[in-house]
Amino acid sequence: MRGRGPRSAGAALTPRPWWFGPDVLPAAAADAPFDLVLLDRDGTLNVRIEDGYVTRPDELVLLPGAARAVADLSGVGAPVVLVTNQRGIARGLMTRDDLGDVHARLAELLAPAGGRIDAVAVCPHDRDECSCRKPLDGLFREALSRAPWADPRRSVMIGDMPSDLEPAARLGMRAEPVGPQSPVDRVVARLLAAYRACHGRSDVRRGEGHVP
Repeated sequence: MRGRGPRSAGAALTPRPWWFGPDVLPAAAADAPFDLVLLDRDGTLNVRIEDGYVTRPDELVLLPGAARAVADLSGVGAPVVLVTNQRGIARGLMTRDDLGDVHARLAELLAPAGGRIDAVAVCPHDRDECSCRKPLDGLFREALSRAPWADPRRSVMIGDMPSDLEPAARLGMRAEPVGPQSPVDRVVARLLAAYRACHGRSDVRRGEGHVP
């Protein structure tokens, strides 16, 4: 983020998260390994700007293997939802339209490998202004509310920060960390290999879960 002063968010900020996607997500395929896949963005799919924000499409740089990882997840029949804190909006460094442009660029970069993001849940707030800024669980609850058929215990969150993983674990989701030694493509490959190795068996059946 360079050379920009404070600006309006471009949309009134309410305590609720922003949702970009269908009102109700399509149900996962019957043989999908997960009901719902949640992904962090900065540091998980794209290079994190230290002490700053990705405010323009040309600042979005995919991490190695990220496109392949999202393609592999897209191919298993479960909806893929981005859950991301974007405090730069509350600070006036970008607008809702700017964010849409960044995510349009993300979609362009993922598409050649066959990857897609089905929806995006965004916390546009500053600290202590809402219930959706990770590590709070509002983004996760928003995603689950858009997938009423999804069981948290058959859902997975992949992220690079404890604040990504802690709320997922509290809701009963599987939480998978990524980082320099465990990039997202390697984590996804391991998850899917483990699922295939056990022939997709699970002791949690779809529809049995609940969000406490």
